[in-house]
Amino acid sequence: MAQVIAFFEGKGIEALGVGSFGPIDPIEGSPTYGYITTTPKPHWGQYNLIGKLKEHFDVPMTFDTDVNGAALGEATWGAAQGLDSCLYITVGTGIGAGAVVGGKMVHGLSHPEMGHIIVRRHPEDTYEGFCPYHGDCLEGLAAGPAINKRWDQPAYELPADHKAWEIEAHYLAHALMNYVLILIPQKIVMGGGVMKQEHLFPMVRSKLQELLAGYVQHPALQSEIDQYVVSPGLGDNAGLCGSLALAKLALNK
Repeated sequence: MAQVIAFFEGKGIEALGVGSFGPIDPIEGSPTYGYITTTPKPHWGQYNLIGKLKEHFDVPMTFDTDVNGAALGEATWGAAQGLDSCLYITVGTGIGAGAVVGGKMVHGLSHPEMGHIIVRRHPEDTYEGFCPYHGDCLEGLAAGPAINKRWDQPAYELPADHKAWEIEAHYLAHALMNYVLILIPQKIVMGGGVMKQEHLFPMVRSKLQELLAGYVQHPALQSEIDQYVVSPGLGDNAGLCGSLALAKLALNK
């Protein structure tokens, strides 16, 4: 945090948009608003992130998950620009997803935790999963550490024809099927380190179509699926641009 504070000091900033790994409390008025809450990341649990920033910067702030922010960034300037809804999922050291519906980030009691849904197991996968809370949830089975532990190799070292990718596509497509059936977003954007493996995209799209089995009739899910499930239009800057979009919201409060 000292580095973050030092970076912004003296810059004359007018607002801050904070997109954080979660779980967090983004609900203003809550006693723990601004906190990183039950994260498994060491030293960050129950940390008052916004409170710490407010000790140093007397400016309006918006606080949300990094993936909700990235979804807003992609909807504002990226692959989902001009659309009313989109979903952004990152597949890397963890899995998280955020959504924009009606031009606004999705919230309820708190923020979505779409990386921890339960998905149908691949019939040939015996890996137990690494999530400390749920074991074999989506993140526990399909995030980068799961690939590494299952095959004793990081994802980027595995060849495109390795069995790992068929299993990975299976889990990601099952997740996307759930997101499509519940949210029916106009665009799905997939980012994160694991999705740097470009050969994974056609595998996920094909498996998603297989799982949907023609039940949802729309060109985006059929003949136009290559334009429906896409990589970030903002590239590696999706999260950064998301925080800028959050800062714009703070200015307009």
